[in-house]
Amino acid sequence: MVLSLSGKRPCFCLKEILMKYSLRIVSLLLLSVLAGGCLQQQEHLALGILARDRVVLTATSSELILQQPVREGSVVQKGDLLVQLDDSLQQAVVAQAKAEVNDAAANFEMLTNGARVEEIAEAKARVKNDEALLKQATLSLDRSRALEAKQSMSKAELDEAIAHEASRHAAQLISREQLRLLTNGTRPEELKQAEARLQAAEAHLQQQRTRLKEYHVTATRDGWLDSLPWNVGERVFVGSPVAITVASNAPFARVYIPEPYRVHIKVGDDLTVRVDGVDDKWQGTVRWIATEAAFTPYYALNAEERSRLVYLAEVQLPETASDLPNGLPTQVELP
Repeated sequence: MVLSLSGKRPCFCLKEILMKYSLRIVSLLLLSVLAGGCLQQQEHLALGILARDRVVLTATSSELILQQPVREGSVVQKGDLLVQLDDSLQQAVVAQAKAEVNDAAANFEMLTNGARVEEIAEAKARVKNDEALLKQATLSLDRSRALEAKQSMSKAELDEAIAHEASRHAAQLISREQLRLLTNGTRPEELKQAEARLQAAEAHLQQQRTRLKEYHVTATRDGWLDSLPWNVGERVFVGSPVAITVASNAPFARVYIPEPYRVHIKVGDDLTVRVDGVDDKWQGTVRWIATEAAFTPYYALNAEERSRLVYLAEVQLPETASDLPNGLPTQVELP
């Protein structure tokens, strides 16, 4: 705009122009200061949500679901039955394992106790009988030799008498050794083998009993039943989730730590946690923080900072915050 000093054309006072532009400059400066303060305040917070531990219970065998006694959303205690699988086949396996243990135990006890009195008496009688037969064979051999000397017996008959006497002598030695075997008891090596077989059978029985318990899917922690992915009558697959529970302890803040603050935070540090809609603050403890960076989710940064990397972390809240529900937006003040 052209300024005229003659007063014939419209003009603006220089002072008004300076005041007008001064107000604009002050307004821009004020907005910049406010925006910078908000941005600085935003940068000192890690944003996220409240969460709790989710426990996924999986099937260890492919069987039919017989019962689901607890409804989804119900409060459960540790040990409560959530899903009952068909365990009839596994019960038969356990019964077979019990029989194997009984057999191994009986064999070990028999070897430990040694021979019975009746068996020893029978062996002694056999020794006496073989001794009598040996004596008879010896006398018969003496007569045969006398007759052979008088040439009243052939050489072949004498040889037969000698062989018979030797046979009776061997039988008498065998019966004596059998008696010694019974009276001396079981060898230590055989006892160790029998004991090892018994221990192996007992371990197998314990293994099968443990597998039988897995057919009764129970809650492993106090909390509430979040989901039952299968229905009664369906056959589950090995490794498939059959029940999902949520722990009832205090929640933790799952937040994203901006990269500039990562070097100042470690597991065990205490940080202040705020939850939307709640005036109180809590002192939480960092229980885990990722070692690899991830891309920031949309709610953690503004449009100009979406390309910045962050580190996922979990900040455990105290038990006083156990009533807070999952999913609430939360902020963690960064050092």
